[in-house]
Amino acid sequence: MIHVQNLCKHFDDVFAVENLNFSVAEGEVLGFLGPNGAGKSTTMKIISGFLAPSEGCVSVCGFDVTKETHSVQQLMGYLPEGAPAYGEMTVRAFLDFIAQVRGFKGPQKEQRLQAVIEQVQLQSVMGQVIDTLSKGFVRRVGIAQAIMHDPKVLILDEPTDGLDPNQKHQVRELIKGLAKDKIVIISTHILEEVSAVCSRALIIDKGKLILDGKPSELEKQSRYHNAISLNLVDEIPDAQAMLQALDGIEAVEQVNERLFTLFPRQGAMLLPQVVRWLDKKAWQVENLHVEKGRLEDVFRQVTSAKQKARA
Repeated sequence: MIHVQNLCKHFDDVFAVENLNFSVAEGEVLGFLGPNGAGKSTTMKIISGFLAPSEGCVSVCGFDVTKETHSVQQLMGYLPEGAPAYGEMTVRAFLDFIAQVRGFKGPQKEQRLQAVIEQVQLQSVMGQVIDTLSKGFVRRVGIAQAIMHDPKVLILDEPTDGLDPNQKHQVRELIKGLAKDKIVIISTHILEEVSAVCSRALIIDKGKLILDGKPSELEKQSRYHNAISLNLVDEIPDAQAMLQALDGIEAVEQVNERLFTLFPRQGAMLLPQVVRWLDKKAWQVENLHVEKGRLEDVFRQVTSAKQKARA
C-alpha cells in the first residue's frame, strides 16, 4: 500500500504539489493525470525518494520514504520519462549491468535475466546496441530494468509517449500483465492510456487533487455519456432541427452533412426511442452507436473550471 498524506512541495514561492492525499493498493493500476505543470512528475519523484517533500509524508509498504528511502527504493521499479539508458551498450550488456546493480550474481542472475527477457519479449534484440532500437523496444528495455528485481511497486512516467499505435498496444499489454501482483502508478497526459490500462484515475491540477475514481465512473460525468452518434447514408435537409425536436434530446451537434451527435437530457438512455423514430422516418443509417463518455471531456471540464476559478 502507498499512502500519500498532506503532501506539499514548493520551490521558493511556487507550489508544485499542495496538500495532496491519496492511497494506492496492491493490484491497482493508478492513472495519474494532469495538464503540463500539474505536479505529476514531482509527485512521482517524491514517492520514489528522488525528491524530499516540503511538508507531509509518503509511506510505501509501511516504510517512510523520507526516513527509510533505501528500503523504499529496494521495493520499487521506476521508469522515468524518456526511458533513459546507456545508448552505446547492447541490450544484453545493459540488463546484465542492471542485474548486478540489483545484487544478482551467478546462476541467480542468469535465471532472473532470462525471466525478464521473456516477460518483456526482448529475445530478438539482445545483441543490438540500444541507440539502434525502435522507440517501442527502448521502452521495453526501460521496463525490463525497472522490473529486474521484481518490485512490489512500479512507477511509470509517460510510458508510451511518442510511440506509434502498435507500439503503444504492445507496451500497454505488457503493463497489464505486470500489474496483477503489484502497485502500478502511471503518470501520463495521454488520456486514452487510462481507459486502456488503468483501474483507477486521479486528476490533479496545480498540485491539487480534483477527481479520483474508476475511469468508467469518471466517464459518466462527461456530457458524452449515453450520447448517440448517428451517421446517415444520405444527406437530409433540416435533419439537425428534426432530431433536436425529439423528446429527451438536450442538444444536437452536426459534425458534417451526414454525421450528428445527439445529447440526451441528464445522460438518459434514449437509443430505443431514437431507433424507433428513425425507423418510422425510414432514414437509412450507416452507423449508430451509444458513447460511454469521454475522459478527455471530463479532464477538460475540471481543469478549465479550476483555471477560471483562479482567474
